[in-house]
Amino acid sequence: MTVYGNFPGSRPRRLRTTPAMRRMVAETRLDPANLILPAFVREGITAPVAISAMPGVQQHTLDTLRKAAVDAVSAGVSGIMLFGVPTDEKKDARGTAGTDPDGILQVGLRAVREEVGDDLVIMSDLCLDEYTDHGHCGVLTADGRVDNDATLERYAEMAQVQADAGAHVVGPSGMMDGQVGVIRDALDQTGHEDVSILAYTVKYSSAFYGPFREAVGSSLKGDRKTYQQDPANARESLRELALDLGEGADMVMVKPAGPYLDILAKVAESVDVPVAAYQISGEYAMIEAAAEKGWIDRDAAIMESLTGIRRAGAQMILTYWATEVAERLRRS
Repeated sequence: MTVYGNFPGSRPRRLRTTPAMRRMVAETRLDPANLILPAFVREGITAPVAISAMPGVQQHTLDTLRKAAVDAVSAGVSGIMLFGVPTDEKKDARGTAGTDPDGILQVGLRAVREEVGDDLVIMSDLCLDEYTDHGHCGVLTADGRVDNDATLERYAEMAQVQADAGAHVVGPSGMMDGQVGVIRDALDQTGHEDVSILAYTVKYSSAFYGPFREAVGSSLKGDRKTYQQDPANARESLRELALDLGEGADMVMVKPAGPYLDILAKVAESVDVPVAAYQISGEYAMIEAAAEKGWIDRDAAIMESLTGIRRAGAQMILTYWATEVAERLRRS
């Protein structure tokens, strides 16, 4: 073998020689505290209902929701994001079940708050789509368009009832213009100054939401392209970011996570507030389906996907694997 002086003088492989070495020099660390568990609570069921497109995920009864919250606390997960699934007969054009103090989401929030108190950050999805008979995130005009300002009035009502029910954080996800400012005012005017807003600042109109539609029993007719962001656009994400921060967002989020890591990185570099990303149903389903086929190593793929989201700048990650991964991290 011919040796050319000290070539190669720099050998990065020295820092990859053992698991202990790789762990010591790792630039990105995933911790249970980074994780938030999305959970669905369904009205009118006596046993949990499996979601066929999301193996391992279910629509909860109040009892199983309580257990999921306790398990999340035990694993070290930081938060739980609740979505309500009402019965079909409760849905109407204005989504009134979403502002009913006895609606399923508010009942679920109270149950979780009673069970775990402040040991888990209890978050609520603030949107009308689960509760409308047309499946859109807002009130419709006579010609079928989503009425931005009429929808904001409904969001203000939702914020109040969700805070009354025990939410520490509300997550407006409808992508209505001005939603954060209206919700902040509504919370402050009703004595909920301490309730935080996790703004769905960048929410793309994505093909990866498919399994979620089953999870919430969506009644969507058409699509949401007139209010969710166009996947072709990047700069408008920063415009949305500036608007949400100016209106009082305490935290901001990018959704989906995996297909938009470039956007996540731009957002994380631009702000001094906590940044979240939502690893959505389609991202979850792809890994589970490929693993079921034996095409990938399930556990390794899960950890790699979450590490990538964390590396891109997410301080908090909403993932359906939150409790499972948190338990794995605590054992490692």
